[in-house]
Amino acid sequence: EEFTGHFLHEMVDNSLEYIRRPMTEKVSVDFHHPHQLLEGLMNGVVNSLKFILKYVNHDILHPRHPRYFNQLSSGLNIIGLAGEWLTATANTNMFTYEIAPVFIVMEEILLKKMYEIIGWDESEADGIFSPGGSISNLYSVLVARYKRYPEIKTKGMAALPDIVLFVSEHSHYSVKKAAAVLGIGMDNVIAIKCDERGKMIPSELEGNILKVKRQGKVPLYVSATAGTTVYGAFDPLTNIADICQKYNLWMHVDAAWGGGLLLSRRHAHKLSGIERANSVTWNPHKLMGVPLQCSAFLVHEKGLLQACNQLCAGYLFQPDKQYDTAYDTGDKSIQCGRHVDVFKLWLMWRAKGTQGFEILINRFLELTEYLYKQLKKRKHYELVFDAEPELTNVCFWYIPPSLQKIPRGSERERRLHQIAPKIKARMIEEGTTMVSYQPHGNNVNFFRMVFSNSATKKSDIDFLLEEIERLGKDL
Repeated sequence: EEFTGHFLHEMVDNSLEYIRRPMTEKVSVDFHHPHQLLEGLMNGVVNSLKFILKYVNHDILHPRHPRYFNQLSSGLNIIGLAGEWLTATANTNMFTYEIAPVFIVMEEILLKKMYEIIGWDESEADGIFSPGGSISNLYSVLVARYKRYPEIKTKGMAALPDIVLFVSEHSHYSVKKAAAVLGIGMDNVIAIKCDERGKMIPSELEGNILKVKRQGKVPLYVSATAGTTVYGAFDPLTNIADICQKYNLWMHVDAAWGGGLLLSRRHAHKLSGIERANSVTWNPHKLMGVPLQCSAFLVHEKGLLQACNQLCAGYLFQPDKQYDTAYDTGDKSIQCGRHVDVFKLWLMWRAKGTQGFEILINRFLELTEYLYKQLKKRKHYELVFDAEPELTNVCFWYIPPSLQKIPRGSERERRLHQIAPKIKARMIEEGTTMVSYQPHGNNVNFFRMVFSNSATKKSDIDFLLEEIERLGKDL
């Protein structure tokens, strides 16, 4: 007991030290490559909690830092952290009411709140928290297929015709991965062209549906995106809903990234039409700032999720228990063991309220607008597309002096493609800031800036732009 108590106090002390570290000044980064950490772990060198916390994210480059712009989920909410600690302490499982009663009821309450925000009647909807947006998107394909072909559950894919899924060419890769996992095949996922802003073109969707039908295949499912990963674009949900209704296709909305805008009266209109979806993915661990992981899969048909996944295992889901066994939610899931992801969200919603989330999300969009205007003013930057951002994504190139006078063409593109990776490498080595880059379509490597950290200020944006110029001016 004495040793255990000492260990837990040490863990809490080190965790609090990690949380309290100053986040506004440059810290010397002792960057380790994977083989160096592997050697340390194998040789027992990395044997203290403090040392492990030091290298969780290479010192200053951890997601809670206000100048960390690398991923869609960053920052650290202390209320959410407390929820995660208590969840781990409880160490229970979300498959039956008898072992996780309060968490099961919390999940039902929060799911109903999310149905209401989307625009669904709670008596007609269902849902479950899953291990991330990719699994939530997999659920959407699984349920859509079962709805049209319930025999899939017993007879398998051999009993079905060739079914086809449609996604935006800017969509997340998880739908294609779901097709691979579920035996549909990646070749049966058709990427629909987008406009220059990254929005799915409805006429292209309808044309491809008709083409598939002429080929003798069965159009089944459309995944529209509300907040694409790179451009932050919102597909025209109402137009897509009209097409899905016309051709009897399942409409899924992947709002993993942009779903949080539903909490903002100023920005919720960007998801107009989401209420007509058959299913929705929404990740509170992104814009809402809930600690990883926290993803909800929501379906607009009560009982469908249960029918699709239920196997009635007698050692868990006995029908003759003394309570209402509808609260044994484990048979709705493709998992058996399921982590408690709801408590941290519950605590944060109780602490902040919907209005608190709204203030946070509006602030992210204000920071986005500030960055957009700064980039328009500065001569060393070019926007990937010259349109005001819809979400917190801002995509841009830094053009160093050496490229300023080179005419547009293949040579300039070749050299520009190398700029962002070199600047990013210098950022990591110096530990000053971190921002993502990637190519996309015909565009060579560019920076993709996102805001999801409540600690970020305008001064951090100014610092980022000045740092990019400092690190890249000699390239």
